[in-house]
Amino acid sequence: MGTTATTAAMVVMPGTHMGTTTITTMPIDPPVGAVSDRDRPFNDASRSETAPTTRLLQLIWLASPALPIGGFSYSEGLESAIEQGLVHNEASATDWLVDQLHLTQSRGDMAVMAQAIPAWQAMDTPRLQDLNDWVMSTRETAEMRLQAEQMGRSLLDWLRNLQQASDAQLQCCAQLPPTYPLAMALALSLAQAPLDQSLQAVAFGWAENMTQAALKAVPLGQSAGQRLLARLAREIPVAVHTAMHLNDENRQAFSPMLAILSARHETQYSRIFRS
Repeated sequence: MGTTATTAAMVVMPGTHMGTTTITTMPIDPPVGAVSDRDRPFNDASRSETAPTTRLLQLIWLASPALPIGGFSYSEGLESAIEQGLVHNEASATDWLVDQLHLTQSRGDMAVMAQAIPAWQAMDTPRLQDLNDWVMSTRETAEMRLQAEQMGRSLLDWLRNLQQASDAQLQCCAQLPPTYPLAMALALSLAQAPLDQSLQAVAFGWAENMTQAALKAVPLGQSAGQRLLARLAREIPVAVHTAMHLNDENRQAFSPMLAILSARHETQYSRIFRS
């Protein structure tokens, strides 16, 4: 027996006082077996008219800094770059993060996600394992590896808690064991949004976290932070295009300066962010 719901219908009745009417609501029961909108699952394919909104909300959710996976706690070399004097104001912080978006994010982790999202949708386990192994082998410092593993585990816990992924997907992810790019690719695959939009969402989430890191560590004011974020937002479509057109042969994570700064950050005397 399906869930039933009542809908209020308005009936106009004569009032008890001259010149007035009374509005009375009368419940109308739906046909037996009908399911109310309130009781439908969030991703019910039968609600095709709302599917684009659902996918958009899923992407906004995954891009949010409020996602409890710890992305805000890492500076990804930025704090060390500030300590070394390479980043010291709005202009240098903007240039640094734009370079990082194009040289490391788009050619590395975003390129992995571009290939892992369809692999998750096809449940191509060997392909997922190969991509995850590549991520682990390209973490050049202990803190980079820590970030990839910790955020991957946290995102898997989030997916398990919300019961959005199937048991088979969760088991596969747990056995990898998951790095952040592979776990995020699974979350993005569940949204069933276009690939370019999925990558734009995750790139903007990264941009927000790094902008907040710059505000705290440089430090910068809120207006400067908004200008920095606006510049990154303009660069994201180009980075996404690059990520979508890289294959195994030209995907890479070669950023020696970033690796050196990350290694220095692990022993930096005074630091805000995790290492």
